[in-house]
Amino acid sequence: MKQSSARRRRPPKAEKTCVVCQRPFEWRRKWADVWEEVRYCSERCRRQRRSASS
Repeated sequence: MKQSSARRRRPPKAEKTCVVCQRPFEWRRKWADVWEEVRYCSERCRRQRRSASS
């Protein structure tokens, strides 16, 4: 029987700070190809940024 403590630990995920709400957010698989371009933590923050600059 395997022990639960023998499980591998995942390395910490990359983290950024949202330019709108200033909250930290972690890497997501759907952002894997564009992580360098990601600036907002959510669609809501992305929309707020657009409307504020208009």
